[in-house]
Amino acid sequence: MHQTKVRVAEDALDANATIAQANRADFDRESVRVVNLMSAPGAGKTTLLEAVFREGLGDLRAGVLEGDVQGSLDADRLARFHVPVTQINTDGGFGGECHLDANMVRSALGEVPLDEIDLLIIENVGNLVCPAEFRVGEDAKAMVCSITEGEDKPLKYPLMFRTCGLVVVNKIDLLPHLDYDLDTLLANVESVNPGVEVLLTSARTGEGVEGLREWLVRVHHGEPQGRDDGAPAGERAAAPA
Repeated sequence: MHQTKVRVAEDALDANATIAQANRADFDRESVRVVNLMSAPGAGKTTLLEAVFREGLGDLRAGVLEGDVQGSLDADRLARFHVPVTQINTDGGFGGECHLDANMVRSALGEVPLDEIDLLIIENVGNLVCPAEFRVGEDAKAMVCSITEGEDKPLKYPLMFRTCGLVVVNKIDLLPHLDYDLDTLLANVESVNPGVEVLLTSARTGEGVEGLREWLVRVHHGEPQGRDDGAPAGERAAAPA
């Protein structure tokens, strides 16, 4: 019985990988680079994207594919910046899934104006487990880790941190008010994904947001941003003195 369950899981991931390749082919055909942006609920993905779009990305035309279980609150926030936003809800025909998979993304591609954008940011459903397991056709993965989540999350959810080419540590403006050891978090990130690029940000104050803009531009230019096996991806960030 255990073997059957494993086989089913492997079949599901294999089928997802096939659809992800089809998505990737569509993105490549339109010369669109794709970022899969992941985090736990409340880590600040949407607020960071608001900060990015507030100052813009220069000549880079970006769009967003917004994943949520229900509603369009985040999509509505981002649409205020006049970027094309397409909503995917998983509570309808997808059973309320806690992640986006390749088939869900493919079902929405007809609504995404790929011919009008250079970069598509897929804001995944907030979850530290399932989104890391399902490729959607992206060029790069990034995750946002809020300091309010504690220092231990890389050790509890290593796959999420290991699959990403960028780890964004958000809400650092709260450091003076919390009993939190940033050096411990950075060491834990390093232990599960050696050499991964880390950005320290505050979506509220804007600190570090320019670094995220620069990273998105690098993705658009086709620069490698890490692999799913956790290979090194750029320089480490140092904790503030």
